[in-house]
Amino acid sequence: MEENFNMLAKTLFGFEELLANELTQLGAQDVKTGVRSVSFTGDKGFMYKANLGLRTAIKILKPIHSFTVNNEQDLYNKLYHMSWEQYVKPTGTIAVDATIHSELFTNSLYIAQKTKDAIVDKFRDTTGERPNVDLKFPDLKVNVHIDRHQVTISLDSSGDSLHKRGYKMATNIAPINEVLAAGLIMLSGWDGQTDFMDPMCGSGTMLIEAAMIACNIPPNLMRKEFAFERWNDWDVDLFEKIEESLLKKTRDFHHKIIGYDKAPSAVAKAIENVKNAQLDDFIEVKHEDFFKTQKGGDQKLHMVFNPPYGERLDIDMENFYKNIGDTLKQSYPGTDAWFITSNLDALKHVGLRPSRKIHLFNAKLEARLVKYVMYEGSKKGKYMK
Repeated sequence: MEENFNMLAKTLFGFEELLANELTQLGAQDVKTGVRSVSFTGDKGFMYKANLGLRTAIKILKPIHSFTVNNEQDLYNKLYHMSWEQYVKPTGTIAVDATIHSELFTNSLYIAQKTKDAIVDKFRDTTGERPNVDLKFPDLKVNVHIDRHQVTISLDSSGDSLHKRGYKMATNIAPINEVLAAGLIMLSGWDGQTDFMDPMCGSGTMLIEAAMIACNIPPNLMRKEFAFERWNDWDVDLFEKIEESLLKKTRDFHHKIIGYDKAPSAVAKAIENVKNAQLDDFIEVKHEDFFKTQKGGDQKLHMVFNPPYGERLDIDMENFYKNIGDTLKQSYPGTDAWFITSNLDALKHVGLRPSRKIHLFNAKLEARLVKYVMYEGSKKGKYMK
């Protein structure tokens, strides 16, 4: 039996409960939420499963050592005396990143450099050889977290951020992060039991994440590599077994996922990404201006989208958001419409009162995920008071 160990899954602000829930459903133990993170325990197979199967995680870290420090030399000495030979060969490659919340140290790049020096010096002094730095594909990626005087050293089991799923070959001017897209869809409560629409779909991220949620497809199956594949204890047979067990849990989906965009270039990119994700059986992308469309049929529709904020796209915000409200009210009865925006002033121009508002961040921008319930059978647009 593999031994259980502590791990930490990093996420976006506002997604901690979603991630804790995902971890519990996957079979994690001792699940505890933090800020932008969730700690848990599991064995090596579970670490593989977490990287493959979590939709709202950005990274899975494996803490290996923690200690207190009083100054820079203290930090160097304690790093130097760790047993690095357990984790990487003297001829291997390393990369270090650091996050710091401390008055003792202020520069995370400097701390990353100091950590690298300690590791390299230790190998050079004990073996005469030293690992090189490789920022792109290191054999070992080390994470240093300093909170006041407390230092935690972790191995980064993911490598590249887990939002890089591997299906997105083409992006548009303001693409939405895949983890953010998956989290928004999950927060909206969509369960794959209705049709789904993204009326401003850009390069198709929301559509693809929705299809993977509906079919219970593990989000990171298409990734080229995880960092743990370069570790000394990499077990390819165990990894394949975990992959197979996750694939057995996929399910059928009997509704439609529809994407519109008024830019032909965005539509072409979305179609290409959907094809890369091998989800073209479930997703239809059309060249349409949402403001000139109407809901087809009288079935319930679930809508989640990421309208432009005016951060990178030059549009008349007041008019644009008024048009969103008018189109929902007049043309989309029987629809639960959710969208995220960091233009909090623009929300006033929608002309509908949201039934929910959730506080989030999109990158570094403070944002709101809002819900508008458009009732069936009223062109005048009764909406949730």
